[in-house]
Amino acid sequence: MTTPNVMIKDVPKQDRPRERLIQLGPAHLSNQELLAILLGSGTKQESVMELSNRLLVHFEGMTLLKDAAIEELTAIKGIGAAKAVQLLAAVELGKRMHKMKPAERYMIRSPEDGADFIMEEMRDLKQEHFICLFLNTKNQVLHRQTIFIGSLNASIVHPREVYKEAVKRSAASIICAHNHPSGDPTPSQEDIQVTQRLKECGKMIGIELLDHIVIGDRTFISLKEKGYL
Repeated sequence: MTTPNVMIKDVPKQDRPRERLIQLGPAHLSNQELLAILLGSGTKQESVMELSNRLLVHFEGMTLLKDAAIEELTAIKGIGAAKAVQLLAAVELGKRMHKMKPAERYMIRSPEDGADFIMEEMRDLKQEHFICLFLNTKNQVLHRQTIFIGSLNASIVHPREVYKEAVKRSAASIICAHNHPSGDPTPSQEDIQVTQRLKECGKMIGIELLDHIVIGDRTFISLKEKGYL
């Protein structure tokens, strides 16, 4: 009578690597558990955790595994071409991520810097676009995101959407901006109300609203410079 392959699902639920990763995060898993997730199944003779352990012993932990060739992997009992390919792909992704260098970030030192960053893409838009620039502690742009498209209204541009993304990006501060399709950047009463609302919400959660810039046709107005911040 043949014994079926020992799969991850055959391991007690509380000890399954996948379950532990979901509950605790990948940083809490051992190398053996991470390998078990990649391998997916063991053999007729051993569980996937046992196979993972044997793989680590063979390659002296992670030291030699990172440079293993496909022939070396498939020479190990229980590691076929499919498993070997999955392992090599994961190793290569790790190498590429390690080599990645952060791109040089645009720094905003003044309202002019903020306006210059978005002017060309916003000045000819036919609808109002409300966007946010999320900045780090050095006032460098971490991320730019369109929050809302349409006529600006304090009840529609909700601080929750703005600051949810700011928290997600670990932003230290934000700059908001929107365009006036008419080409005239003079702020409306709604613009001022939105600015005040965002400013107060930012104070409560510790993420400062540095400015709200209104973009016109090759011109702009900073609500900070106008005294609304």
